[in-house]
Amino acid sequence: MKNIILAVILGLTIAACPLLYFLVGPQLTEEQLRIGLVLLYIVGGSFLYCFVVGELTRNNSQMDKLWSILPIAYTWVIAGMGGMTPRLIIMAILATLWGVRLTFNFGRKGAYKIKFWEGEEDYRWVYLRSQKIFQPRWKWMLFNFFFISLYQNLIVLLITIPALASVGSEAELNWLDFLAIGLFVGSLLLETIADEQQNKFQTAKRKMIKEGKKLEELPDPYNKGFNTLGLWNHSRHPNYLGEQMVWISFYVFSMAAGVGYFNWTAIGALLLVILFLGSSTFGEGISGSKYPEYAEYKKKVSRYIPWIPYRKKNPAKP
Repeated sequence: MKNIILAVILGLTIAACPLLYFLVGPQLTEEQLRIGLVLLYIVGGSFLYCFVVGELTRNNSQMDKLWSILPIAYTWVIAGMGGMTPRLIIMAILATLWGVRLTFNFGRKGAYKIKFWEGEEDYRWVYLRSQKIFQPRWKWMLFNFFFISLYQNLIVLLITIPALASVGSEAELNWLDFLAIGLFVGSLLLETIADEQQNKFQTAKRKMIKEGKKLEELPDPYNKGFNTLGLWNHSRHPNYLGEQMVWISFYVFSMAAGVGYFNWTAIGALLLVILFLGSSTFGEGISGSKYPEYAEYKKKVSRYIPWIPYRKKNPAKP
């Protein structure tokens, strides 16, 4: 039922996207459209690469590898073609810092190889591809075409659209710009800490298992199988919370540029929030099937916003 509800919400949101553009506005200027056309060329090339290579290699993490790289390219193209104004430069620098962090985090999981199309595939694609709903093979191919390759490429473009809408703005840097910078940096710091804590936990757990110990023989809390330390003691997805706040703060830049306190460039952040809602629900379904204590963890800890701590005692060190 949850998946059906999410699918309905997603469908309604996608349908609302063009309406927001025409009804809320403002519509893109000729200069912005010229830059947008270049961005669409990049999107098209990325989409074709992800779909074709994903099908040929049976590794559907091609878009995952580009997720952290494309926003850097988009924002610098916008800044370069948009006159390199202070606001656009700041947005491009922030997107670059975000991209470098995420690329590093994904890379240390084995995602990148010299042969770029190789590397570790996200476990969720492996799991999803094996489900009966995607048999026979052509069903998965359609899913790869429309969702993995096309839809996700469009989302990555849309989250950077506030920069495009800021091109040509005559508004000087103001308090909203500094609010956006503060929110962006704070959110980036949050997801960086969360990913470091997750990496430390999973590395320690894998090391003990590699030494011959079974999961249930590991010291608490590693025997649970999932992380409940640090930020993960207060939020089930602190990294997702930080990621969503990063691009919501990016939208604030469009407000600072005078585009409007409510404008159509919110589409990207909105679609990202829905995407992460679905992704976290799917991931938790897998975790719940693997780890018996995860259901209790879900009851005590909120999905995103820090709430009641799950643990109150100091865990044993491995």
